Amino acid sequence: MGEKKVKGRKRHIVTDTQGHLLHVKVHAANIHDTVSGCSVFQETLEKYPSLKGVCADAGYRKTMEQFVINVLQKSIAISMRIKAGWSVLPKRWVVERTFAWLNHFRRLAKDYRPPAKRRVEHDRCNLRDSVF
Repeated sequence: MGEKKVKGRKRHIVTDTQGHLLHVKVHAANIHDTVSGCSVFQETLEKYPSLKGVCADAGYRKTMEQFVINVLQKSIAISMRIKAGWSVLPKRWVVERTFAWLNHFRRLAKDYRPPAKRRVEHDRCNLRDSVF
């Protein structure tokens, strides 16, 4: 979630291999990525039941990995940290590239609505609207 200027919440997205948004979830920043990743992927499977698995960053290890394999009975590929030197890692940066595209949309980088109740909904709507 690096370089976001809005504090206090995290944005999780699920994309296809081309970087097109499949699902967006915004929640409080005090929920760990491995826990929220479980619900994000489960909600994505409800919308797209034909998904066979997920590729995730090393930050989603353990809890999410066990949940996807044991509960959802899908495959999960965790990309490991980059070692010293340069190498091509296919599909590694698809989500980060999508976040970079979304960060060009000014309303996602700045918090214009001060009421706390509307912030999460506002963020989710702006994510959706910036793509469409």
